[in-house]
Amino acid sequence: MKDSAAQFVELYLAESGRLQRRISRIVGCRTTASDIVHDIFLRLWKRKQDGMNEASAYLSQSARNAAIDHLRSERIRAQYIERTVPEQRFVMPSSPHDIVAARDHLRYIDDVIRALPERSRHIFLLNRIHGRNYGEIARTLGISTGAVEKHMIRALKAIRAGAEDF
Repeated sequence: MKDSAAQFVELYLAESGRLQRRISRIVGCRTTASDIVHDIFLRLWKRKQDGMNEASAYLSQSARNAAIDHLRSERIRAQYIERTVPEQRFVMPSSPHDIVAARDHLRYIDDVIRALPERSRHIFLLNRIHGRNYGEIARTLGISTGAVEKHMIRALKAIRAGAEDF
């Protein structure tokens, strides 16, 4: 592709919508798809390829690869979160002392959750209480799935630290 900014803009306008739809079907999130398309075009601009046909082929292959890479990294992050914060099985306390201790522990964890930054707390509750996945939360809040993951990691670290402190 020539150094012409006008040609680049023309290519962007012609291809970005198609690429975004393609990536969105793969990753399941329009916001993430938009981010990926912008990254692809940025890489193309830095490469400054010659010829629109080559650029179009490059964009199509890059879109597919970037979408697959995104899904792979999302799966790895989810596995990391699941490994670092294993779900604890609920055991009914048997003695009055155990009941009081469990209630105090629950109150303490509730305080830790309430002390989280508002956005992290909201995302945590949407995921863990309402059962929404990261993609759904990202779409609802208009943020990337990466941002949702960062908020979840922050919340889970704080909750784990709070559970260990108790």
